[in-house]
Amino acid sequence: MTTNGKPKFAMYWAASCGGCEIAVLNTHEKILDVDANFDVVFWPVAMDAKYKDVEAMEDGSILLTLFNGGIRNDENEHLAKLLRQKSKIMVAFGSCACEGCIPGLANLSPVGDIVHTAYNTITTDNPNEIYPRTSYDVPEGELHIPTLAKVLRPLEQVVDVDYFMPGCPPESHQIAAVIDLVIKVVKGEAELPPKGAVIGAGDSTVCDECPRARNVKLIKEFTRIQDIAPVDPDLCLLEQGIPCNGPATRSGCMARCPGVGAQCIGCYGPAEGVMDYGARLITAFSSVIDATEPEEIDRILDGIPDPTGQVYRFNLAGSLLKANRDAWKVK
Repeated sequence: MTTNGKPKFAMYWAASCGGCEIAVLNTHEKILDVDANFDVVFWPVAMDAKYKDVEAMEDGSILLTLFNGGIRNDENEHLAKLLRQKSKIMVAFGSCACEGCIPGLANLSPVGDIVHTAYNTITTDNPNEIYPRTSYDVPEGELHIPTLAKVLRPLEQVVDVDYFMPGCPPESHQIAAVIDLVIKVVKGEAELPPKGAVIGAGDSTVCDECPRARNVKLIKEFTRIQDIAPVDPDLCLLEQGIPCNGPATRSGCMARCPGVGAQCIGCYGPAEGVMDYGARLITAFSSVIDATEPEEIDRILDGIPDPTGQVYRFNLAGSLLKANRDAWKVK
């Protein structure tokens, strides 16, 4: 507690796009409840607070920290460990913190290749091949920039996590519901779920929220949604040959994408009980293939243009695979 009697709240943005921060602001007037019930002590995107301010706090003095983003560099890792030390409740907030999300796809390449691509491509004029350095001497002293890790890791692979809130980003109405729950807990009117629980999402699949009909229809090929005209407005997209990730994806978004004719891309991560999202999804895709010969099955699966992006777009870093061999080997 602070001198004003409010519990402390913190939020941090590691390796992510910033969409989670916007999603919090999109809770509109609910953000006022955060201000009314918490003392916001650290939220770099919204206030001027220094790392030394957090380091000076007593261990466990922050009641709730929402940590969004994966761990891509040594600064991310330092803040993850520091905020874990200072916080009673650490929430992996959003897909990047939970599963690695889009930044985790970089785990397909060694870090040197990533830097080279970023600073030496056809859209980058870098004739002298100048690359960032982790330290540089200037008249005022030595400057430091964070050092990239060889792979991106979800928060759970670095520190102990109390709760997971998936989504890219989490839906604002789900964030508002979690804020309400925490406020009730602070007031003694509710209890937190068991440690390790997924909060702000459903416990089923997107298919269970999807209004489209399933007719156990089998397909002879997968195709891109833009190559089908017109898309049946009522039939399951997967049964139209469109690789929809709904069967393996956690519910909670109210099937927003398939509801308007776009396939689910899996941003809410693995459904309850799914050990590996990619493996479960390939199993679901295979269930609608109308073929028995291995060669024919391979031909149909080859119709998925980007298999890795299809099944691991949001959770490669959190999957059993985690990264490819070349990325792991680089020191």
